[in-house]
Amino acid sequence: MNWVFIIIAFVALQRVGEVIYAKRNTARLLQQGAMEVGRAHYPLLVILHTAWLLALLFLVPREQVPNWPLIGVFVLLQVGRLWVISTLGPYWTTRIITLKNAPLVKRGPYRFVRHPNYLIVAGEIAVLPLAFGAWELAIIFSIANAAILTWRIKVENGALMERRL
Repeated sequence: MNWVFIIIAFVALQRVGEVIYAKRNTARLLQQGAMEVGRAHYPLLVILHTAWLLALLFLVPREQVPNWPLIGVFVLLQVGRLWVISTLGPYWTTRIITLKNAPLVKRGPYRFVRHPNYLIVAGEIAVLPLAFGAWELAIIFSIANAAILTWRIKVENGALMERRL
């Protein structure tokens, strides 16, 4: 069985569903007067995530059997991802959209960590390649992700600063 294809297809379909949900939320928030910040780095995130999935699809041998405990960790990360998305609800987007005077979410995973989704994404980017023995891809994409997220978190924290006061 081609587990690489099955798992990557699942992740890709999940991401497509998330992008559709995020676009709806983004459009609604912008109609309410929200503003987008940090547009410059967004295409880099899209390229990174697309390249990550394509690298796994094309560079991991088809006959590679996954490390099931690491796939279990990846599944737990997906549960965390759903927790973040459900906690933010109509405020969850893939872009940095800020609605002035909207309260900051401080429930769910946000009780424990300021940017839980970024921790989850960092875990996903490392764990999924490792589950297929592709430690080189885990390192390369983790470094690239860390660079982009450093930029993004700085921009996002700046955008949310006045709402934290």
